Amino acid sequence: MNTPIKKEIVDGLISNLGIQDFAKATIREVKQVAAMAEKESGVEFIKMEMGIPGLPAAKVGVDAQIKSLQEGIAHSYPDIQGLPELKKQASRFVKAFIDIDIKPEGCVPVCGSMQGTFASFLTCSQADREKDTVLFIDPGFPVQKMQLQVQGVKYETFDVYDYRGDKLRDKLESYLSKGNVCAIVYSNPNNPSWVCFNDDELRIIGELATRYDVIVMEDLAYFAMDFRQDLSRPFQPPFQPSVAHYTDNYILLISGSKAFSYAGERIGVTCISDKLFRRHYDDLSERYEGLPFGLVFSTRMLYALSSGTSHSAQYAMAAMLGAACDGTYNFRDEIKIYGERAHRLKEIFCEHNFYIVYDRDLDQPIADGFYFTIGYPGMTSGMLARELMYYGVSAICLITTGSHQEGLRVCTSFIEEHQYAQLEERMKLFAENNPV
Repeated sequence: MNTPIKKEIVDGLISNLGIQDFAKATIREVKQVAAMAEKESGVEFIKMEMGIPGLPAAKVGVDAQIKSLQEGIAHSYPDIQGLPELKKQASRFVKAFIDIDIKPEGCVPVCGSMQGTFASFLTCSQADREKDTVLFIDPGFPVQKMQLQVQGVKYETFDVYDYRGDKLRDKLESYLSKGNVCAIVYSNPNNPSWVCFNDDELRIIGELATRYDVIVMEDLAYFAMDFRQDLSRPFQPPFQPSVAHYTDNYILLISGSKAFSYAGERIGVTCISDKLFRRHYDDLSERYEGLPFGLVFSTRMLYALSSGTSHSAQYAMAAMLGAACDGTYNFRDEIKIYGERAHRLKEIFCEHNFYIVYDRDLDQPIADGFYFTIGYPGMTSGMLARELMYYGVSAICLITTGSHQEGLRVCTSFIEEHQYAQLEERMKLFAENNPV
């Protein structure tokens, strides 16, 4: 069969790397196969597997970080609670773009949302010894489950595909009613499906979290990136939807990586509700000298993990959040290109017999954004991922994200203008070689 890259090259590399089931290959493994196949074949790969920002870092952040370094901040340890100016601006940001009030004390900088989730998992899983399990509303970010594996914390998961709208209530309650769930985790917009929970669904999550005394960890890594509406105007609706409107049991994870393209400096802010921050749990008090939840999170978990967050990066994050709140910097304008890329890529795939797996948000078509999902008639995830490698296209299987659907996650971040024509040509050949 005629393909841009010889089948023997890809199959040989997969075999040499010891990957037994390509459907379960990690992001890094797929990336490695793609890089090696590109080098060996001389054919440029269209890389869609890595969720890395493909845009320059926000200038307002870079300038502020450079200035802080030039003024000598690198010699000083940061306060474990965070730079006061960053805490202030994070509190403003949450008010400006979510319309929620959180005191600055509850806004704690972390080394990216990855560290924020790790410390949150530790704190939530130790708060009540009767509640030892984390519940994922999947699909989701695979590394979060790895974090729990490292910690030795149990988790359960379900694919939200068949449980949108009112169906979500009964499904969630089937887990929460057991009494062993300490936290619920999801991303909104969702990685990888780009599903965006609406206010009715968030109300369901919030009400059940309150009823069963469970903490909701809302991962806002793709903040305001539902490009169907403009969520970037400070202090005016529409606002970024959030469970914070429907419960006091929440932790918001706000990342600098995607919205501000500041991934390399590992900076984010974990925003804990005022009530949860000051709440005393008997098991935490016994273990940590009577400290409330929020101080256990910062002065115990974060202190033990890294003794604080990069000092200069905190100046960058403070400047970016502050400028967004002031209306002098519109982060959406810089990142909306991801949605434009997704629209063009979807058209090419769908023109050649592919389909969008997670295709709707209830009664609306799914938004165009950083990720989307594709499937091909008659092919499993592993078959499709491997087959696309022969055409110089790399993506990860949905099974690795906790999805039960057959298909792949496509990331738009690295797509360059000349690659649309390449993809069109290759997918035309793919369809000819794989007739439906």
